[in-house]
Amino acid sequence: MTRRYVGERVRRNEDHRLLTGHALFVDDVQLPGMLHAAFLRSDHAHALLRGVDVSAALERPGVVAVYTAEDLGDYWCPGPLLVPPPPVEGIVFHEATQVPLAKDKVRHVGEPVAMVVAENRYVAEDALADIVVDYEPLDAVVDLEAALAEGSALVHERFGTNMAARVVQRHGDYRRARDAADVVIARRFLYDRGAAAAMENRAVAAVWDPLGVDLTVWDTTQAPIPIRNGLARMLGLLESQVRVVAPFVGGGFGPKIMMFYPEELLVPWAAMRLGRPVKWTEDRQENFFATTQERGQVHEAEMALDRDGRILGIHDTFLHDCGAYDPYGLTIPINSQCTLLGPYDVPAYHSEFRAVFTNKTIVTPVRGAGRQHGVFVMERLLDIAARELGMDPVEIRRRNYLGAELFPKNFDILYQDFAPLYYDSGNYLPALETAVRMIGYDQLREEQLRLRAEGRRVGVGVVSYIEGTGIGPYEGARVTVDPSGRVRVATGLGTQGQGHYTAFAQIVAEALDVDVERVHVVTGDTREFGWGTGTFASRGAVVAGSACHAAAVKVREKILAMAARVLGAAEEQIDLADGRVAVRGVPERSLSLGELASHANPLRGAVKPGTEPGLEATAYFGPDHGSTASGVHAMVVEVDPETAMVEILRYVVVHDCGRLINPQLVEGQVQGGVAHGIGNAFYEKLVYDEQGQLQNASFMDYLLPTAMDVPRVEMAHMETPAPMNPLGLKGVGEAGAIPAGAAFAQAVEDALSDLGVEITEIPLSPDQLWQLIRAAPGAPLPHLQEARR
Repeated sequence: MTRRYVGERVRRNEDHRLLTGHALFVDDVQLPGMLHAAFLRSDHAHALLRGVDVSAALERPGVVAVYTAEDLGDYWCPGPLLVPPPPVEGIVFHEATQVPLAKDKVRHVGEPVAMVVAENRYVAEDALADIVVDYEPLDAVVDLEAALAEGSALVHERFGTNMAARVVQRHGDYRRARDAADVVIARRFLYDRGAAAAMENRAVAAVWDPLGVDLTVWDTTQAPIPIRNGLARMLGLLESQVRVVAPFVGGGFGPKIMMFYPEELLVPWAAMRLGRPVKWTEDRQENFFATTQERGQVHEAEMALDRDGRILGIHDTFLHDCGAYDPYGLTIPINSQCTLLGPYDVPAYHSEFRAVFTNKTIVTPVRGAGRQHGVFVMERLLDIAARELGMDPVEIRRRNYLGAELFPKNFDILYQDFAPLYYDSGNYLPALETAVRMIGYDQLREEQLRLRAEGRRVGVGVVSYIEGTGIGPYEGARVTVDPSGRVRVATGLGTQGQGHYTAFAQIVAEALDVDVERVHVVTGDTREFGWGTGTFASRGAVVAGSACHAAAVKVREKILAMAARVLGAAEEQIDLADGRVAVRGVPERSLSLGELASHANPLRGAVKPGTEPGLEATAYFGPDHGSTASGVHAMVVEVDPETAMVEILRYVVVHDCGRLINPQLVEGQVQGGVAHGIGNAFYEKLVYDEQGQLQNASFMDYLLPTAMDVPRVEMAHMETPAPMNPLGLKGVGEAGAIPAGAAFAQAVEDALSDLGVEITEIPLSPDQLWQLIRAAPGAPLPHLQEARR
C-alpha cells in the first residue's frame, strides 16, 4: 500500500538539532586566524561627509585594517537594483541603490562610513571610537508629505525631487461608479514603520583559499544563490569559485533576502585582501539602524457603494516611504496596491501611489510585504461603510465576495511578479461562515449587551484577506537514492524555521514510498545546489516543493526501469513499496532501494545507450502565475477604557493554503504570523524625530508582544487546491501577519462602539488608544470628560 505523508502531521525532523544545540548558525563559525569586523555608522540622518580620519584607529594594538570608501577603489559602486519596476504605462522611477561605504554624503542614521578589522571584536569596537569624521549636518527629510513639498531638502539631489516613483493602475471607471453611488466613504489611513526583530541578527563570515582559488561565505541570507552570483561578479570570480552557505537562520521575515547589504560585500572582500578569515555579527542596536525596515504609508481612500452595501468602486492614493534608497524597487507598494482588492468584487478601481525618499533606514519586505497595508485600508472602509449603512460587518462582507464560479479571475493591473494580478482559485464564503461559527459570533452579539451592563467592553472583529503566494521565477531540486538506502534531497533556497526539511522530506517520501525518516534534506548551500532564487513571498513550499515532487517522480521512473532490467520483468510488473522493489506476485524476486542504487552505479561494464547511471534526477518548477491563498481572521478583545489596555480573549484563523503538506507546520506558521501581526497592531512602532533620529532603538523601548500577550490561535483549514502546481499547494508564511491589524482595529472599535471611537492608524499603542478614547464624542466616564475639557 502506498505511503501517505503529504497531509500528515509528521514531526519536524530539524528540531532535534535545534533543541540539542547541534544546529550551525553563522556566529558558530570559528576558523583558525579569524579576524573580526566592526562598522562605524553615521549618527546623522543627513549630512555631508567632509572627511574621515582613521589614523588613530590604525595605531591601536590589534587593529589589522581600517577601510573607508576611498580604500575600496573600483570595488566601490552602488549596489544592484534587486527588483526593477514593473512595465506599467507612464511609470516614473528613480533608481538609487545603497553603496558599500558612504562617500560625500550620509543619508540615514546607521549608514556605514568605515570598516575596522581587528584580532577580536572587542578591539574592533574600541577602534571605532578612534575614528574622527567631519560631518556637515543637513536638514533631515522625515515626513512623507513634507518631503514632496517645494523647498524640501533633497535626499538625492540629482533627481531634483524626493519622489522615488509614481505608479497609476486602474480597471473600470471609478468616476462613473462614484456618480452612481448611494454612499461614498472617505478616510485618511496611516500605517507606520516597524522592525522585523528576528531572534538572530545578521552575520557574515568568509574565508579565501588562495591555493584552491575558492571563496566560502557563511551568510544569514534567505537567498544564497543570488548572493553567490553577485559576489562572483563583483570579485571577478567564476560562480563555481564562490560557495555561499546559509546555515540555520534564526528568523528571516524578509530583510535577510536583501542583496546586497554592505557587510555582505565587504567581509568577503576583506577576507580575500587580508588572506585571513573575517567575521561580522550584527548587534541588536545595529539591527535597528542597519537592517531594513517596513511599513510607512499614508492613504487617502474612498469607497463607493449602493444602498445594499455592494461595492461599486474604490479610489486610493497613497504615499510610500522607501527610506534613503530603493534597491527593492516597488515590491511593497505594488503589493499594497494589488492586495487592497482582497477577496471582493470591485467593478471599478483607481490606485495611485508615490514612493518617497526619506532620511530613514531602507524599506524592504517584512512579513506581509505591504499586503497588510492594502488589507487594512479595504477592511476599514468596509467597517465604516457597514456602520454608515446600519449593516452588520459580517454581512457586508458576505455581499461583496467574489463567487467561486468567477475563478480564475484575471485583473487588469500588474502584480509584483510583473504578470497580471490573477486569482487562480478560491472559495471565500465557507471560510467566513466557519470563522463566524468558531468565534461564536451571534452569541457574542447577545453577550455583549450583558457584559456592557456589567461595565465590561468586549468587541469582536472579523476580516478577510488575500495572500498572493508561490510566485516565480523558479526553483529546482535534486533527489538521489544512496546505496545506503537513504534518499538525499538538495534544493537551493535557504530556510529560516518554516519546516522545509520536513515538508520536502514528506513530498519525496510519498513519491518514492520510503520512510520519511530516511529522507535527508539539504538547503541553502550553493555547492550542493546552484540554481534558484530564494525564500520569500510565501513561495518555498509551493515552488521548491513542486520541484522536489517533480525530481522524485523522475527518480521513481528510473527506479522502476532499473528494477525491471535487474529483476528481469516488465516495468508494469514492478511494485515499489516500503523502500523495496519487487516483481508483483513473486516476493522473493525483490531488492532494497539501496541494493538497486548499487546496481545503478556499476564498477564494470557499460552504461547502455539511453540510460544514465545512478538513481538520481534534477527538476525545476517555474509557475506562470502565483497561487492565491486566502482566509478569515476573527478576534475577541476586551478593552479597559481607563488604561486603554487591550486583552485578546480569543483568536480564530481559517486559512486556505490549498492542499496541506503538514497541518502542524501550517499551524506553526500561522501562530507565528499572528504574533507578528499583533505586534504590528498594538506594540511595535519605530519612532523617528524631526531630525531622523530613531527614538526607540532597543528592546527597552521598542515593544514586542510576549507570550503573555499572544493568545493560542484556534485554527481551521480550508483546502481549495491550486491548479498552478501538481500538488495543489498555496503559501502560508505571511498569512498570520497580514490581516491582524485590521482585525484588531475592528474588534477594539467594536468594544468601544458606544464611545464613537474610530481607528484609522496602525500600529496603535495604549497611549494612542487612550488619546482616542479621551477625544471620543461619546466618552461617558467623568474623568475622561474632565480630560477632554
